[in-house]
Amino acid sequence: MSGTFSAQVAVIGGGPAGLVAAIALATAGVDTLLIAPPAEPDHRTTALLAGSVTALETLGVWPACVPHAAPLRKIRLIDATQRLIRAPEVLFTSAEIDLDAFGQNIENRHLIAALEARAAALKLPRISSAAFSVASDAAGVIIKHGNGEARVKLVIGADGRRSLCRAAAGIGTKRRTYPQTALTLNLAHARPHDDTSTEFHTENGPFTLVPLPGRRSSLVCVLDPAHAAELAAMNDAELSREIERRAHSLLGAMDVEPGRGIFPLTIETADSFARERIALVGEAAHVVPPIGAQGLNLGLRDGATIAELIAEARRQNIDIGAPQLLARYDTQRRADVTSRAIAVDLLNRSLLTDFLPAQGARGLSLYLVDRIGPLRRVLIREGVAPAASQPRLMRGEMV
Repeated sequence: MSGTFSAQVAVIGGGPAGLVAAIALATAGVDTLLIAPPAEPDHRTTALLAGSVTALETLGVWPACVPHAAPLRKIRLIDATQRLIRAPEVLFTSAEIDLDAFGQNIENRHLIAALEARAAALKLPRISSAAFSVASDAAGVIIKHGNGEARVKLVIGADGRRSLCRAAAGIGTKRRTYPQTALTLNLAHARPHDDTSTEFHTENGPFTLVPLPGRRSSLVCVLDPAHAAELAAMNDAELSREIERRAHSLLGAMDVEPGRGIFPLTIETADSFARERIALVGEAAHVVPPIGAQGLNLGLRDGATIAELIAEARRQNIDIGAPQLLARYDTQRRADVTSRAIAVDLLNRSLLTDFLPAQGARGLSLYLVDRIGPLRRVLIREGVAPAASQPRLMRGEMV
């Protein structure tokens, strides 16, 4: 497609959050244009929590994901620190809150392929080149891209942590870096994982194994930068042995697969999630460390929420780019994003600190969660499906 294209909404960015927003809008009959180059190969995985899976089922995306996803029925937390005060081992099961699984773990490449296939089936118009200019005025937004120019009433910026859309809206961020680096990869192992995600808490951060189909798992290993670089420089055989050692041979012999990732840990939140006819979703709005399966699930809730607000405004014949609608979006998403970011930050800092009272508080908290059933179930439910932040899609309803 080339030249000028007029639509009501343009989604800039082809990651999961942007694709979910675009598909939801298309199914609601909103004239939507997707502007995104072809996806780069991505071997990372995403633990989709139950609400996110429900949203994908509702949009007709999930059937294509099923062969590539593994259920997460148990979550085990193990204190692998050598500190004086250590937390007890805790095991959560999805049956405790009457769920078959907390969620499903899937490689991003399969998730994006399923979303793109659904978008194609809906004949969602797509410009397969990057946007290089976004400018808004009182009536709309002009996007210049590799194939020409488009004018729309609202832009959904799903273009990542270095967001062109965020800059165009004049939105700043608050950013904090950690003295940590995450190594991510997928691997095969000799023993079955029994649908159990295991998170070892170490002095440098979490070491988390999450099930994939068969005898495979994904790994997020958080380390100080020097040790992360050492591991990244190892050959496959050396790294496989080192991961097995760090996993205490829980899953037997390991065999790492191609496609390692390494990136520094940061936490970043946009000062506003919407302004000047531009709404931000996913990492354009917030970046959280890969701890507790929060990042992409937050992004999918962003996409579902903005799609719901746009569809509602369209039914009521209200300007979809009006300041009031954008303010509602910001308000609805702010509490969810802030609370998740704080929780991830506190957990991460509690692992890094040598302050004994802080270690004691963390250990006591996990002990109480392990022992007090009602508290335990409330925390599990809130972690999987936050009561105050469940857009319609996450409840199985179309926007």
